[in-house]
Amino acid sequence: MRDAHPIERAVGMEYYVSDADGVGGRLRAAPADFRVRELEAFDTEPVDADTGAYPHLVFRAELRNWETNDFASELSDRLGISRERVSWAGTKDKRAVTTQLFSVKGVAAGDLPDIGGTDIEVVGRAGRPILFGDLAGNAFEIVVRDTENADAAASVVADLQAFAAGEDPTAGEDRSSDAALPAGDTTVGVPNYFGQQRFGSRRPVTHEVGLAIARGEWEDAVLAYVGNPHDREPESTREARAYVDETHDWAGALDRLPGALGYERSICHRLVENGADEPTDFREALEALPSNLQSLFVNAAQSYVFNRILSERLERGLPFDRPVEGDVVCFRDSDAPEDFPIPDADRTQEVTAKRLSTVERHCERGRAFVTAPLVGTDTDLGGGEPGDIARGVLDDLGLERGDFDLPGAFDSDGTRRAILLRTDLGVDRTGDDLTFTFSLPKGSYATVVLREFRKGDPAE
Repeated sequence: MRDAHPIERAVGMEYYVSDADGVGGRLRAAPADFRVRELEAFDTEPVDADTGAYPHLVFRAELRNWETNDFASELSDRLGISRERVSWAGTKDKRAVTTQLFSVKGVAAGDLPDIGGTDIEVVGRAGRPILFGDLAGNAFEIVVRDTENADAAASVVADLQAFAAGEDPTAGEDRSSDAALPAGDTTVGVPNYFGQQRFGSRRPVTHEVGLAIARGEWEDAVLAYVGNPHDREPESTREARAYVDETHDWAGALDRLPGALGYERSICHRLVENGADEPTDFREALEALPSNLQSLFVNAAQSYVFNRILSERLERGLPFDRPVEGDVVCFRDSDAPEDFPIPDADRTQEVTAKRLSTVERHCERGRAFVTAPLVGTDTDLGGGEPGDIARGVLDDLGLERGDFDLPGAFDSDGTRRAILLRTDLGVDRTGDDLTFTFSLPKGSYATVVLREFRKGDPAE
């Protein structure tokens, strides 16, 4: 293992599992260098179906250089409707070309506007909105430009192939720098971390907001989001955030915060209106944000805890491909495509000494997956050493499961998530550029695969 980049360590990703040198290079040099296509799993009726029974219009959108939330806001503004009537299955990053499904309630196909940088194809109608997770996964084609050490890619592939198989991924004499890239796809594995963009690619603070919310520290949560300057931001933004930290002057903050920081300004507006005298005033200011953003704060806190748990498991040398006593496994989703296994977090079982060998065989055959908790009110933390790890991380953060019993969109009962991310990876080289092709189950991050190859600042 190698220590990760400091900004990754700040969000709980402490290590790279590959000991091979990184290739460096630039990610997202242009939007077309990062292509994402949803693997759809949502049924629709014909577009002329009865709008009373099927009020949600479903369309497929190719978005070029559009972040999903921003596109949804633009769409709702152009339609003159609440943004809450726009739904989608997974949030995608801005600097990319993404193809994904959306649903809009109470809108006719002919009402959809022309929006620059998008191509929209009406799919049909549905009786309910598309919800987060209503997809099987995502297919990626990603180019890393101008690598400094493209030859190292073959060694990284070998390390990740070993990790997927439960072997020691430490680079050795058989991982020579002049090794050739595999001719076809190769099964590789990485820890199923939540990627940097979960926490904010430029300013990773969403988990800090969520941790404060879980502790009931509502003013601290606001300050973590509105204040809390980061050295990657423009100087004027840093100065405005520093002013907030120093003065708690919400009216003065409105004079200083750039117009592009719409959510921060919305919070300040609400605090000016309600006086900011009581903890509930700060909670209400956060509740003025879109409900999906409220949930995102708490989800980011859960993701940070999860990343910390995985890093601790790596440090202790516990396996990722098979369970140890006390682990909780989940089973394969029976509705998933045969060639694309997806964990079903609703079907879990704690692994006892008596069942260990049986569950190991299930994991080996792709029928079960070792998991770690996304901690909420109802989460089983497991037993044995895995349970000790989870409880130790929570203790270190001053949290317990009951802290996630929260109002409204902040509430979470938790779930579990597979700890090993496997995929069939193709790598093609053109000069100093590398093109990666692979597919991941829903909720997993392409950047978590690519970070093992680049081993650098995720913002570059």
